[in-house]
Amino acid sequence: MIRHIIAAIATLLALWAMFFMYQLDQKAERFKHIQEIIEKTKMEVKVEREVAPVQQVQEAPAAQKAKEEDEVAKKLKSLKERAGSMMAFKVSPLYKQKCSSCHGVNGEGIIGPKLIGMSEAQVYQALVDFKSGKRKNYVMYGLLAKMDDAQLKSLAEEIGTFKQKMEAAAQ
Repeated sequence: MIRHIIAAIATLLALWAMFFMYQLDQKAERFKHIQEIIEKTKMEVKVEREVAPVQQVQEAPAAQKAKEEDEVAKKLKSLKERAGSMMAFKVSPLYKQKCSSCHGVNGEGIIGPKLIGMSEAQVYQALVDFKSGKRKNYVMYGLLAKMDDAQLKSLAEEIGTFKQKMEAAAQ
C-alpha cells in the first residue's frame, strides 16, 4: 500500500517536472526567437561626429568596430547565460517525454543524475536494470515499464552522444 502511495507521489512529481521542463523549453524557444530577430534587424548606422578637440585621441575605426563587436558578444553571452544550456542541441521527442523532466533538456541533470558523458552501453544497462527492477526507482520503473527494447536502445544511443553534441554546440 505504501509502495503504491510513494509510486503515485513520484509519478505526480515526475509529471510536474515534465510540465516545468516544457515551460522552460518554451522560454528557451522565445529566447532563440528573440536572438533571431536581433540578428535580422542588425543594421549599421553612420553618425557624423563633430571634430574632437585636440586633447582627445580619437579611436581608430578598426578599434571602434572591435569594441562594438565585444559589446554585442557580451550581451549575447549574458542572454545565453540567463537561458542556461537549454536547447544546446536537439533531442528526440521520446527523450523529452520520458527523460528531460528529471535529467534536463540536454542531460545535465536536475533532480535526476547527470547523463552527459555516459556511454551508450552504460545507459542501456541502467535502463534495462530499472525496467527489470534490478535497480529500484519507482519513477524510472513507471516510465520504462511499457517501453520496448528498441526504444530503450534508441534512448541509450541518443544519450550516449550527448557529450559530443554539447562539445559541438559549445564551439
